[in-house]
Amino acid sequence: MQQDKISVIVWNEYRHERENEAIRAVYPQGMHHTIAAGLEATPARSRAPLPLQVETATLDEPDHGLSAERLEGCDVLIWWGHKAHDAVSDATVELIQRRVLEGMGLIVLHSGHFSKIFRRLLGTNCSLKWREADEKERLWVVEPSHPIAAGLPEYFELPYEEMYGERFDIPAPDELVLLSWFEGGEVFRSGCCWQRGHGRIFYFRPGHEAYPTYHDANIQQVLANAVQWAAPRVQIVDQCPNAPALEPIKARDMQFAKVGILQGAEDLK
Repeated sequence: MQQDKISVIVWNEYRHERENEAIRAVYPQGMHHTIAAGLEATPARSRAPLPLQVETATLDEPDHGLSAERLEGCDVLIWWGHKAHDAVSDATVELIQRRVLEGMGLIVLHSGHFSKIFRRLLGTNCSLKWREADEKERLWVVEPSHPIAAGLPEYFELPYEEMYGERFDIPAPDELVLLSWFEGGEVFRSGCCWQRGHGRIFYFRPGHEAYPTYHDANIQQVLANAVQWAAPRVQIVDQCPNAPALEPIKARDMQFAKVGILQGAEDLK
């Protein structure tokens, strides 16, 4: 699959920033705009990064800003959600899941661990420990050769973050890139990679709405690298055809019933 650019949609609930003055002071235009601006300003450290076309979408737009047509043109979807997971329509979740299985990349941030789409794709509760205590987070790069870790130091720190602690109820990651330690003593798998169908998924833990996390240069580097890593390598629409034989099939003496039930994605609707 050849591409000349990567189409990115940064999706955000955009509720906290509109309802809380202190959070609005940190992200005046919403976290989605800060994340998008960081992507546009931060060159990925991959060997041959493609230019980005970055757009945003929010929960309260028609179709949550994620119509079927718009998702068809999306290469990587970045997802931030927290207080309104249940407000996301099941129809939108179905569309996103289908696109990931076809090859679209998905990057889930912070409290998006409880989003409908993340839990559906991982098949677990995705629960964890948490604490809001304005504590330091130290993120260790435990797989420095991974493309998402390109250009990062051995570790970096955030002076204030919400704590997430193990056990994180997720399937074992295909690859673990970052591990967090918190001032209160907990650790957490903070940069996790999976493949589902033909699409890649990256979960990245930092990003509590009350802190300026998405203004941090190292956080922006992780996201810039992750977009390049998650970009589609193929786009394969699901099919379940009744296939003709490639070679002649010898006639058999025994005859069995032929049920003839169609099996395909359209038949499951």
